[in-house]
Amino acid sequence: MKKIINLVLICSILTLNTIPASAISWFGKNKSQDKTEKKEKVEIVKPDKKKTNIKREIKKDTENAKHKWESSKEAEGMYETKFPVINSQIEYSDMNGEVTLSDCIKLAITHHPTIMSAISNAEIYKTMIGQAWSNYFPTLSAGVSYSRNDTLMTMNSSYARMMSQKYNMYYMPTISANLLLFDFGKTKSIADTASRTYESSRYDAETSIELVIYNVKVAYYNLVFAEIQKKVYEDTVKDFELQYKQAKAQYDIGRKAKIDVTTAEYNLGNAKVNLIKAKNTLELAAAELANAVGIPELENVILKDKLNSKAYDVNFQDLLKTAQASRPALLSAKKLMDAAELNIRSAKRAFTPDVSAFGSYNQGGRQIDSDYGYQFGVQLNYNALNLMLLKKQVDQAKAEYKKAVADYEQQKQNVYLEVKSAYISLLNSHDSIEVSKLALQQAKERQYQAFRRYQVGLGDAIEFKDAENSYLNAQLDYYSNLLNYNINAAELERVIGAPIKESEQDL
Repeated sequence: MKKIINLVLICSILTLNTIPASAISWFGKNKSQDKTEKKEKVEIVKPDKKKTNIKREIKKDTENAKHKWESSKEAEGMYETKFPVINSQIEYSDMNGEVTLSDCIKLAITHHPTIMSAISNAEIYKTMIGQAWSNYFPTLSAGVSYSRNDTLMTMNSSYARMMSQKYNMYYMPTISANLLLFDFGKTKSIADTASRTYESSRYDAETSIELVIYNVKVAYYNLVFAEIQKKVYEDTVKDFELQYKQAKAQYDIGRKAKIDVTTAEYNLGNAKVNLIKAKNTLELAAAELANAVGIPELENVILKDKLNSKAYDVNFQDLLKTAQASRPALLSAKKLMDAAELNIRSAKRAFTPDVSAFGSYNQGGRQIDSDYGYQFGVQLNYNALNLMLLKKQVDQAKAEYKKAVADYEQQKQNVYLEVKSAYISLLNSHDSIEVSKLALQQAKERQYQAFRRYQVGLGDAIEFKDAENSYLNAQLDYYSNLLNYNINAAELERVIGAPIKESEQDL
């Protein structure tokens, strides 16, 4: 018996050895592995396999281009109501790489998405005025119905069998109309409220336009300053290169120590590092200008305008009066306050009834032309009158008006603070320019003297480095103050919502 069992085991082992590895792996698979292989790839959002409709996309692009053109014309008109007319006729497709500040403003007004969004938002509120007045337009309804009515027979069966038909069929085409005749001013007050809200949204759009223009000016001036800064560092590198050559030449003839050469080489290396940083700053400033204009591809352009060096003729009281009359944010808050006041009137008039006319015409019966009927008349009615609800809605409207008044007063205080702050900043930068200009002249004279002293062997490397760095910092300080003066002037124009006058006096 044992021999038989051993023989069976040997045969089974030989059989397993002859089975292919692929078959063993197939038999060895468990159900969990099989489920894992069949499991689909997890995706956050499945890709859209829908084919693109080229005609629809072309139509969409055409409509978007038309809307963009209309919005840009609207934005130009809003900008030119208070600011000088944009004398730039530049188009992005016609650019040759050179732009002025007016060009950038024109491009921003016609391309920046923030302006397009603000104009479209105002259009949304404009449609609400028409929606309010639509209450006086007739409401039409039409329809057709077919019904089959099976009659319940309660008489005896013999009489019921005499009936040729137990059910009736009806065809009923219907047309009706309702027209509001008078609602005691409810519709008018709602339309007036919508009108004030629309006017507020227009001022909000104007605020967006002025903010975009301010950002363009800041980015443009920063790019101008970055170019000046790069030029200053390039000149500094040239000066240190010359000083290094002189130090090496004088060391070769024994007039200077080795430390002068090492110091000059060290100073030259620092100057080159600063130049690299200035180039990176210039590249970043160009990208920021492109973003401010709303055209990301607008890079590597040549700026025609420089930093303004003319003094501005400003007076705080005149600036404050101009801001109170022209600041869009303040005027927007005033319109919202007026809308909230009108909303109280609208809530109170909800207590009044509606006078409306109605009429309808029906035709049909067992056949579609069997008979006809009509009705018309005038009715006086209250719709879902809830005195408690109406009372609380009036209280809500009053509370909203109080809030709007407080918001308007807060906006007036903000305008005063912002105008005062911008005015002081402009004066500070104006006074700083005069001081930094004098310091620049002195630093330039000192740098020249230090250079001449080192050239003839009287000065040392430390004296030259101090004079060169002082001249470098004096240049950057002067142009930085001039930059701040231009930016503060742009900020002052933004907070008052109007341009400021430029005098003939040079800074």
